Amino acid sequence: MVKRLTKHGNSLALVIDRGVLDLLEIDADTPLSMTTDGKCLIVTPVRDPERQKQFRAALEEGHRKYGKMLKRLAD
Repeated sequence: MVKRLTKHGNSLALVIDRGVLDLLEIDADTPLSMTTDGKCLIVTPVRDPERQKQFRAALEEGHRKYGKMLKRLAD
């Protein structure tokens, strides 16, 4: 999908199609984080910190339980 920036006052805006918004489950009230790797603009929705905390806890638990087995499988 190729997009063009549109003039919005003294700034430029990127219009995101409804299908993409629905797919990412974002709307006008969703905070977005913008970063770059020096060549690309990366826009990601900012997710609930409590949900992130729960995810990290589950990831650590999985690593604690299965980390050694997964390492052996990778070797």
